[in-house]
Order: sequence, then structure tokens, then C-alpha cells
Amino acid sequence: MRYAWLSVIAIEVVALPCLGYDLTGRIDPAASLTVFLHGATAPFENSTTSDSDGHFHFAKVPAGTYTLAVVTAARGEAVETVEVSPGLVDSKGRLDIALKLDSAKLESENGRGTVATVSATLLSIPDRATKEYEEAQRCLGRSDSACASVHLERAVTIAPRFTVAWNQMGTIAYQKHLYSDAESDFRRALGADPDAFEPLLNLGGVLVNLDRPREALGYNQSAVSRRPNDALANSQLGLNYFELNEMELAETSLKAAIRLDPVLFSHPQLTLAEIYLRRGEREQAIAQLQDFLKRHPDAAQAARVREKLAVLGR
Repeated sequence: MRYAWLSVIAIEVVALPCLGYDLTGRIDPAASLTVFLHGATAPFENSTTSDSDGHFHFAKVPAGTYTLAVVTAARGEAVETVEVSPGLVDSKGRLDIALKLDSAKLESENGRGTVATVSATLLSIPDRATKEYEEAQRCLGRSDSACASVHLERAVTIAPRFTVAWNQMGTIAYQKHLYSDAESDFRRALGADPDAFEPLLNLGGVLVNLDRPREALGYNQSAVSRRPNDALANSQLGLNYFELNEMELAETSLKAAIRLDPVLFSHPQLTLAEIYLRRGEREQAIAQLQDFLKRHPDAAQAARVREKLAVLGR
């Protein structure tokens, strides 16, 4: 979710020659809920339902970085980054996680949780557009972004104020590094629903990627103000401050992001390490780089991080 998570610093994971891995987990405290699995840096959508003991299972998940999301009617939304890669699965190709519903981290905007928002939106959209959107989700379940884009285009043609569809189109464009297209789609999503959180957050992220941090700042500040426990919002604001050379503010936001989601796919540890290196705080920088490697051993950046640690004497 939510229906888009954007990464300012993208991650690539090298996959083994296999069809995919098993992702299993348990919701704590136990509950039977819908669990959503979203591709963080490549188009992918899937969902399942946990059993009464809170256990859930996704089969044949391609190597990559994902966000897991569950929404409870009474408590709000829980989001967590999950990385599935050769260095993190067990010998049978399985990754088992615990998704804790921590009241201190759950996010809700007066009932405007993501899935609830999507459901309400779909109720106001013509059936033909809704069917196109649902077909797009099936395409994304097969990692077929081209197929999904065709159906999303049809959906917004039928229903130009289909916020969720515009946001999904922007997410796909972003993941293909088509940042100008993504900006346009997110603006269309916000134009259709100025109160929507996801396109607000995503527009703030894409503007940083377009090297427009001054313009991005208001969006990223608003995202954190609305959802202070959203890890990605904090990470994007931290990078935004970093780009504006506001290092103390950047440090505060990045540390908040790591506290909320230490595996976050935007890699706040790397930016935080750079801040410490610029200050000459060597040990603190080393700690952040080591934490990054612990959580992302197969990331494209891992080799460079190991080289930097070697230069720093670790």
C-alpha cells in the first residue's frame, strides 16, 4: 500500500534461478485479516487471508523488495517492508516473518486507511472502470506491468476521477524510472481526490527524484504531518532535508524512518551514514552501513557498502 510505495533510492536484488520463494508469516496478535503484498520497486500485487491463528502464506514470490500491509477496522493500518532474496531465505527457499500490530505504529486518518479508502472509491466508480482496474490487479499479480497499464488507461478513460487507478499508473511509471510521467499521474490522482494520502506521498518522492527538493518539501512535510508513523514519509522527508542541506532535520527524520521500519526499501541508513561521514562521526557511519548490510545482503549497493567499510577499517 496502500497502493503505492515509492523508493527514492531503488533496490535491485539478484535472484537465484528458481520460480520464486515462499513467504510465510504470522500476525501478532493473531487475527484473520486480508494481507496485501505490494512490489516496492517493481510492479507486483497479491493478497491472501490469514487464518484464525494469524498465519499467512504467499507462494512462488520472486526475489525482490515488497511491502506487506494489513488493515484492521478498529486499529488502523500496519505496513512493513519485506526483502526476499537468496541471502535471507532458508535452505528450503522460505522466509518467515512476524507482522506485529503495534498500536504505537499503526496509522489511521479518521478511518481513512488505505484499503478502506480504496473500497469507498470503488463504490463510486462505474462498473466498467472498476472491472478494468481489477483486471489490472490480476496483471500485476503476474508481474505484467504492460498488461496492467492497458487496463488502467481504460479505467481512467471511463472514470477520469479514478484516484486509485491514476495512482497505480504513477507507481508503475515511477518503477520504470519514467519520473515525469509519474509526476503527471500523481497530480491527476490528487486532482481527483485532494485528500488522498498515497498520491501526496508519492508526488513528494518523485519530485525529489526529479531534483526539485524545494517543490517537494511541502508534500513531504504534509505526508509526515498526516501520518507521523509512516516510515516512507519520514524517509522521504529526511532525504528531502538532506538535499536542502538541512542535516539536523534530515537526521531526525531518517532515524524516525529506521525506528518505524528498519528494512525500509528507500535505505535511510545510507543517507544517514553520509550525514555522519560529513560530520566526521566515523563510528556512527560504520554502524549504519553495517546495519544496511545486515538487512540487505543482496542489494545492488551491497558491494559498494562493503568497499566503503573496508576503507573505514571495518
